[in-house]
Amino acid sequence: MDETTPSENLNPLQRFGRDVRQVRLARKITQKHLGTSTGYSEGYVSKVESGTLLPRPSQKFAKGCDKVFGTGELFAGLLHRIDDGDHPSWFSPYLTLERKASRILVYSTNVVSGLLQTEDYARAMFHAYYSKEESDAVEGKVAARLRRREVFKRDAPPRLWAILNEACLRTVVGNAEVMAGQLKYLLEAALLPGITLQVMPFSVGAPAASTKPFSVLRFTESPTLLYTETRVGGRMHDSVKTVAAALDDYDLLRAHALSPDESLALINTALKEYRA
Repeated sequence: MDETTPSENLNPLQRFGRDVRQVRLARKITQKHLGTSTGYSEGYVSKVESGTLLPRPSQKFAKGCDKVFGTGELFAGLLHRIDDGDHPSWFSPYLTLERKASRILVYSTNVVSGLLQTEDYARAMFHAYYSKEESDAVEGKVAARLRRREVFKRDAPPRLWAILNEACLRTVVGNAEVMAGQLKYLLEAALLPGITLQVMPFSVGAPAASTKPFSVLRFTESPTLLYTETRVGGRMHDSVKTVAAALDDYDLLRAHALSPDESLALINTALKEYRA
């Protein structure tokens, strides 16, 4: 990255890197010292400052910079804004809450939930949905979607319970190879502590509850919230009555879905079909 490049010509990661470099130099701190102080290598710091670290610097690094530089929550906040910048503005409030949730309940009707999507699956989704956007814009959205998984790397990650309608397994996103990779990832994710997957098979017939996708976020010290989404935007619901109804729906969906073991068997069957 050329230090003379106007800020408006830099992408968000390059601007973040330039800010880190400028503050580091003003504090007379070497890259090696900053790396050691934040728990990373000198090479890591160099890539951050050049804007070439992909998908982007970690929150741990950003918080470490704030601590070393004495900048409060400046760099942590900048990084969050980079994350949110590749999402629709109406989705940002949900993302903020998703990062804080202790338990996430998801029901998906046609496509795999964003938290469980592979890179290739997400890319195929975005290419279809944003067919007229530049490739770089699509790649930014893909990277932002994959970063949502970082909540599972926390010291106390949220518990995720995801119910997928069988249509999520059968709707071909991208091609058979992309679908095979996605289903393989679902099988792997289901083995992780705190993640439970169930499939609502076609054989059940009409759904026992909601026919639209929704998510419920539970918190240790805050009220439970419901999130619903349409093509024109998403909405958070905090009404006790509305949230209670959604939880009742989720209980019905869980009761009618296949057991976790049976669900994995069906996913594995579908995987073999895509690989055939």
